[in-house]
Amino acid sequence: MVLTWVDYVVIAGYLLAITAFGSWFAKFQKTTRDYFITGRSVPWWAICFTVVATETSTLSFIGVPAGAYAGNMTFLQLPLGYICGRFLVSWLFIPAYFRGELFTSYELLQHRFGPGVKNAAAIIFVITRTLADGIRLFATALVISVVTAVPVSWTIVLLGVAMIVYTVRGGVAAVIWTDVVQMFVYVAGALAVFLALLWQIPGGWATVVAAAGTAHKFQVFDFSLDPTKVYTFWAGLFGGIALTLATHGTDQFLVQRLLSARSARDAGRGLILSGFIVFAQFVLFLVIGVMLYTFYQHSPMLRPLGRNDEVLPLFVVSGIPQGVSGFIIAAIVAAALSPSINALAATTVNDFYVKYIRPDADQDRLMRLSRLATIGWGIAQIVVALGAQWIDRSVLDAGLLVLSFAAGPVLGAFLTGVLVRRVESTAMLWGMIGGTVVVTYVWWTNSFAWTWYALIGSASTSGVAVALSFVLPQRADA
Repeated sequence: MVLTWVDYVVIAGYLLAITAFGSWFAKFQKTTRDYFITGRSVPWWAICFTVVATETSTLSFIGVPAGAYAGNMTFLQLPLGYICGRFLVSWLFIPAYFRGELFTSYELLQHRFGPGVKNAAAIIFVITRTLADGIRLFATALVISVVTAVPVSWTIVLLGVAMIVYTVRGGVAAVIWTDVVQMFVYVAGALAVFLALLWQIPGGWATVVAAAGTAHKFQVFDFSLDPTKVYTFWAGLFGGIALTLATHGTDQFLVQRLLSARSARDAGRGLILSGFIVFAQFVLFLVIGVMLYTFYQHSPMLRPLGRNDEVLPLFVVSGIPQGVSGFIIAAIVAAALSPSINALAATTVNDFYVKYIRPDADQDRLMRLSRLATIGWGIAQIVVALGAQWIDRSVLDAGLLVLSFAAGPVLGAFLTGVLVRRVESTAMLWGMIGGTVVVTYVWWTNSFAWTWYALIGSASTSGVAVALSFVLPQRADA
């Protein structure tokens, strides 16, 4: 169960090619507008593909099949909420982002509430995104370590350096256009796994249907009202809508992609279509998980003994011909290399440095600082990935839990800012504190699954802010 030299050549060739392709965009990066939002030049179809690639990390590529392998397909209830949430983002947030020359989503909060609320949201973003994407980097390194026997720590550093190099040089244009390429690479890799499993399972698809049906693997809907269950219809619909509003409507990582579109119409069009593509690919990933379950039922001696997250990479090594294995590992790497470090640098430079340290900084200074900030955040994610080796839960659940935990208070601030005019800065800040306290309590007591965190956090944030707006004095011009 080891890769051959052909596989290593394929993996190394892919890493070098994608790094070179991303670095090629360096010649177009003259100003921070180019570096952070591509001069708003990206067509709608590329927006669609980059959103899909950004949303579909290695956590999805290995975590979703592992979930179906160990359980069933109830995860699919969450992408239903994702689709609904995208329509709301296109209606509520995208028009507001394109009314001015914004570099980050948090500048919208600056215009509405002032610096305090904006700074709080930006700080939450840089912390949680660094943690979540550090976990994502670890998940990729775990896969490569399993199939190559290279230590996880060394793999993390290698992938992190590749990510930093092409992002620093090519800016967000490199990230977006490599996303477009990589989406097709990892989908092709998933299809290769699907076909390999179908060929190796005795009896083919009929055997999969029979074995999975007996074990209830094809169950999609769970209408349980138990709030502690992670994947239910209600948690998937309402929690998925709230999580999408937060990640795609307020989180700079994905909003930066939308801000790079040629127009608000193109951004909304690409975003909505991406929801249906994400749903389709999650169906593919879940079916692969069910097929892996069937395969190991017929080959129990090959069944992995470690964590469920290793089930897909171990099959890739043991059950797929040389060369093809290398391509699929490259596809798993592709799912990971959609870095957020440019978005983190955009927030650092535009929301903090320009606002508080050097408002008069020229473009040369800003470009140097932007690249340094990109390197700094890349190193921070490598450090988080090194520490994530001691996480004892599913990497998919761990990554989504981190994002969901802090998404609610920020989403609550955006929704209140867009929908409620009477709430001012002080009430909003206390609302965000209140929302954070509520989510922390829910997490500490395990009274709700993480799929509810974004909804609970946003609702409590908005509720506290609106209630306080009737108690705190209003400005004369409000």
